[in-house]
Amino acid sequence: MEQKDVVRALAALAHELRLRVFRMLVVAGRGGLTPGTIAEELDVPNATLSFHLKELMHAGLVTQERDGRSLIYRTAFEQMNALLAFLTENCCQGEACLDPGADSCKC
Repeated sequence: MEQKDVVRALAALAHELRLRVFRMLVVAGRGGLTPGTIAEELDVPNATLSFHLKELMHAGLVTQERDGRSLIYRTAFEQMNALLAFLTENCCQGEACLDPGADSCKC
């Protein structure tokens, strides 16, 4: 992942509503969610949600697919994993730092 893509993704997640939407889509998994479901759950107007979904899509963190008359938004897990890999690439100077079962780095 290139640094400009990392900056774009982090900028997109640096907004409270977009972060909430992204986390909601992560929980939904590969099945994704419709904008109506997201808007109802987060109690936000459709126009506001649309703007923020476009920002997440522009950052490559979310995909959109048409299913009949509905739009389905999904987490772009490959991009999410690439972002996490970039952020942790040099963790602990390349040494294994996370014991199995641990919930944080031991560095």
